Amino acid sequence: MQKTICSRAWGVLLLLALALSSSAFAAPSLSYRLSMPEPHTHYFEVEMRLQGFKGKNLDVTMPVWAPGSYLIREFPKNVEAFEAYVGNSRVNSFKTDKNTWRVAHGGKDVTVKYKVYAFELSVRTSFIDASHGYLNGTSVFMYPEGHKDLPSTLTVVPFKGWSKVSTGLPPVSGQAFTYKAPNYDVLADSPIEIGNHEILSFESNGVKHEVAMYGEANYDPARLTADMKKVTEEATKVFGELPLNYYLFIVHNLPAGGGGLEHLNSTTLHATRTAYGTERGYKGFLNLVAHEYFHLWNVKRLRPIALGPFDYNQENYSHMLWVSEGFTTYYADVIMRRAGFTSEREHLDKIASSITSVENTPGNKVVSAAQSSFDAWIKQYRPDENSYNTHLSYYSKGALLGMLLDTEILKATNGTKSLDDALRALYEEYYKKKKRGFTDKEFQEGIEKFTGRSMNDFFQRYVYGKETPDYNAFLGNVGITLTDLNKTTNEPLLGAGISTASGRPMVTSVTRNGSAWQAGLNVNDEIIAMNGYRVTDDINRQVPAYAVGDVLELLISRGGQLSILPVTLLKDQTLKYRADLAPTATDAQKKNYLKWTSAK
Repeated sequence: MQKTICSRAWGVLLLLALALSSSAFAAPSLSYRLSMPEPHTHYFEVEMRLQGFKGKNLDVTMPVWAPGSYLIREFPKNVEAFEAYVGNSRVNSFKTDKNTWRVAHGGKDVTVKYKVYAFELSVRTSFIDASHGYLNGTSVFMYPEGHKDLPSTLTVVPFKGWSKVSTGLPPVSGQAFTYKAPNYDVLADSPIEIGNHEILSFESNGVKHEVAMYGEANYDPARLTADMKKVTEEATKVFGELPLNYYLFIVHNLPAGGGGLEHLNSTTLHATRTAYGTERGYKGFLNLVAHEYFHLWNVKRLRPIALGPFDYNQENYSHMLWVSEGFTTYYADVIMRRAGFTSEREHLDKIASSITSVENTPGNKVVSAAQSSFDAWIKQYRPDENSYNTHLSYYSKGALLGMLLDTEILKATNGTKSLDDALRALYEEYYKKKKRGFTDKEFQEGIEKFTGRSMNDFFQRYVYGKETPDYNAFLGNVGITLTDLNKTTNEPLLGAGISTASGRPMVTSVTRNGSAWQAGLNVNDEIIAMNGYRVTDDINRQVPAYAVGDVLELLISRGGQLSILPVTLLKDQTLKYRADLAPTATDAQKKNYLKWTSAK
């Protein structure tokens, strides 16, 4: 009998020890609760429940930037009322740096509460008012330092009367407005629209696509979804597969708007609410759809090695944004052509316009595409009055480089392969097989596999260098000729931007090496008179009445001091290109052209 009692006692102790041991080594868990009890005050309220974290202190961190928008935006500046609780007791917490809070939880489960002021309606920030709420994860959700890979759940509590939540996060079965994320990267990369927005839907390549439409606008739902379906299907043909089972478009229809931001299985787009009623506005929206949807592959999966996993605390530098954004810009135009939304003439005009824009930008001779990419963090989103002279958008230059590489591959393979094939091969190699990003060198090697020769000369001259390509030589590969319509003109150009918004002609920009630049006209100069006559309008409108070599005597006010500035008018050096199909194109060139503009 004694032996039996002892055996039972040991059994109970063993079970207790196992239970304690299991508790001691239980994996940490994380959940979020997002509420908005007073949306008119523009605050989101967040609760983080952190369970199973060991140690006396726990650091929680908020990112300072949003992936896809390369600028330190200092999101923690909008955080207030940070508090931490163990049970019902408040515990000590304090900031250790600009975006990190230390919580003295003593190894116990802790709940962190804070508010986020959200009143910047852009595709990269968060916003809430009496009509709806919208958020990007990096500007609202913190994460426990060192635990970005921890799965989490998110419960959204919409404001009373709001009935819809749209997000790319998968829902938790049986729990209203509750979602799961396998890690912080996915949570941060899944924007959320909350309110009473209209939800459109269509199926593309067997996958459900939804469109969360906030704001009234003059769109035709049936036409819009049918055309978005065409765009998405054409984009998918480039890579040959759609690597998801759901996709969400969040569209904010605003008095004036434009632009988008890509995410893992969703995107946010801003549109002017009346744009759908004009051909130009409607096609512009579809082009934006094509651009952001193409990011589903290019950058969200096929990406430079520097862009993931992300360091949310500082800049993530890359020389390859000319590929991530530039190629995406290029393919948006190609997709629009292949899907039948732009005519051959419109596509040729777009090519000519893109080349004209880049080659007329003085910064094109100052900075390379690679350097422009690297400097995105300090230049792309912080333009000033001199940016036109010193900086070049990696979007526009990268789009041209993508086009040139496409024509080189078509030529090298006799029209059997294109840039589509190169990107598809890189996608297979780095996203699907190696499950990592590519290096600069690996990307070049991926292109070389399809050109069949070294592309070092191309990359050194046009990607890392600032040389002007021989566009006719490249476009000749697909039977296109480029003509400068300004080549034989001899018109003068002032080379200064002038605004009369204040009621006075004020200089807003001065073009490098132009007439105004050489004469010493400055930004913020007020132009009072020209050649003895008072002016109240933009004098650029009067310049065509003069000839090259004429001198304009400008009476200006600079810092309140009056002076006369003589400006000798120089020849307008700007380019104006037109692209046409060459009437003498060979059969090989015609074959390349058809391969280039047709669905793959």
